[in-house]
Amino acid sequence: MTTYDFSNQTAIVTGGAQGIGGAITALLASQGARVAIWDMDAALAQETAERVGGGALAVQVDISDWDSVQAAIAKTVEVCGGVEILVNSAGIAGLNAPLADYPVDEFRKIVDINLNGTFLVNKAVVPVMTAKGYGRIVNIASVAGKEGNPNASAYSASKAAVIGLTKSLGKELAGQDISVNCVTPAAARTRIFDQMQQEHIDYMLSKIPRGRFLELDESAAMIAWLVSSENSFTTGATFDLSGGRATY
Repeated sequence: MTTYDFSNQTAIVTGGAQGIGGAITALLASQGARVAIWDMDAALAQETAERVGGGALAVQVDISDWDSVQAAIAKTVEVCGGVEILVNSAGIAGLNAPLADYPVDEFRKIVDINLNGTFLVNKAVVPVMTAKGYGRIVNIASVAGKEGNPNASAYSASKAAVIGLTKSLGKELAGQDISVNCVTPAAARTRIFDQMQQEHIDYMLSKIPRGRFLELDESAAMIAWLVSSENSFTTGATFDLSGGRATY
């Protein structure tokens, strides 16, 4: 795997205690970054921080709550001195059901975490990066945001919106040395599968031409380049990790 020098850089990874977020947390820490693990699960975040080392900081945060996000960025800046990297990995899948039967409150919850949470975290971190004139942001969307998964209207819509948000912010910050990109992974075996029906999991696998799910280390490798100083040109872009599923 290609290595990068992230020494003297602080990286916030939301949902960084496990799954794709946990994989990028471990990789960034192994290559010199100090990682602030923003996660709802305080105990798991602390466990992950101790495991990856490098002075990793565990921060309990509800990304859908603006007061919580503001407290988290204040703590991170106080302890770490700044933020050069942001990876938004926190998200939920929610229920699988036809749109006509989809619970209204569940739809709102998914959008609140996946979309509004991504907005709030970017809103909190971008001023820190613009003050320094440097930053690398990756918002994790999903191939469902490009293609739509049946019986997953809330998840698909929220991830499509993350792609749009990323493209908009990338253009806003293009005049500075701050890149904003997103990745659209196919499914990976993480705890998010616990929220899904087996029928839906089987459907997702059937749509991947590679015939397997995404490996966590594969996602971390792509994200590492996107948040490195070597990515000095690309911004407002969407990078597929779909195993051949994406059609555009």
